[in-house]
Amino acid sequence: MKNDVESKFLLSVFDKIRQHGKAVNRQYQLEGITAYTDHDGYTLFIEDSLVNLRFGFHNKYIFEYDKEEHKVAFLKKLTYIDSTY
Repeated sequence: MKNDVESKFLLSVFDKIRQHGKAVNRQYQLEGITAYTDHDGYTLFIEDSLVNLRFGFHNKYIFEYDKEEHKVAFLKKLTYIDSTY
């Protein structure tokens, strides 16, 4: 998949979820989005019930979803978090 989402945006959203979200078992939850890292902190995970995003080394990321509309809705949630918090 072509990387069409800015790495800076994803890192900003992750940080805002971590800062403003509720901590639950080493994960952070905000506005229906969950964010966490792997054990060494090199890979970030941002997800909701329909979309999983894995962001890692060299600013590469992978979306996992069933329908394009799920991804679009997920990105709208991330944009909302980025602009609101």
